[in-house]
This record gives sequence, structure tokens and C-alpha cells, in this order.
Amino acid sequence: MESKSGRPRHIVLTDDGVTFFQLLTAGRVGIEPMFLKVDGSVWLADHQADPMAAANEHAKISPAINFHGLRHTWASHAVMNAMPLMVVARNLGHTTTRMVEKHYGHLAPSFVADTIRATAPRYGVKAAGNVNKLRP
Repeated sequence: MESKSGRPRHIVLTDDGVTFFQLLTAGRVGIEPMFLKVDGSVWLADHQADPMAAANEHAKISPAINFHGLRHTWASHAVMNAMPLMVVARNLGHTTTRMVEKHYGHLAPSFVADTIRATAPRYGVKAAGNVNKLRP
């Protein structure tokens, strides 16, 4: 996929995402457009605006969401599920974590502590039986 910067972008999909696109493109030749309207015509960049507005209205979503908002939703949930920030950044097409930290870092306040506790080396230190904690 080519990004707005003109550089190619590789986006990793979950198994659900792969299945969705396989179903969407079943029986099509590789050069055919992926998204088609009911009448078979090609979706253009701005053709999603009216259906999204109608979906927002029907579902009473306020403030309304658009496709770019869905990208933010994915990133927010990824960060809240403890996906490493560099992984989120790369899948969004960023070369560093700067933008991810700026926009989503607050969603993972314990990210560093949780990651260290889960992945740091262990040294087998055990408390002696005659030591009491000063604080519970």
C-alpha cells in the first residue's frame, strides 16, 4: 500500500482482517478494485462520507466518526491492550513512536512498568523467612 507520503507501507492484519479481505475479494482478479458499490462501480476517496454520515445518524453516534477516526480507534485499543508503541507506530506507518506517544501514550500509563515486570530477566531472589515487610 502506498501512503500519503508516497512511500510504500506494509500493514500487518490480524487473522480476522485477512479473512475479511479474502471474503471481500473472492473470485476477483488481483488487479480489480477491492471496494465496489452495490451497482458494481468503484468507490472513490470521498464516496464513503455520505454512508458514514448515515451510519452515524442511524446509530446515534455523537460526535460522528469517520474512517480516520476508525484508525484512531484501532490505535487506542492496541495501546490499551499493551501492544508495544513501536509496533503500533509501524503499523500506522510512522517511523518513530513520537506521534503514538503524543496521541495514545496516556492510554498506557503503566506500560513501562507492566512490560518490565513481564519481560525483565529473573535472578531467583527469594525473601528470607525471617524478614518482615515494613509496609503491607
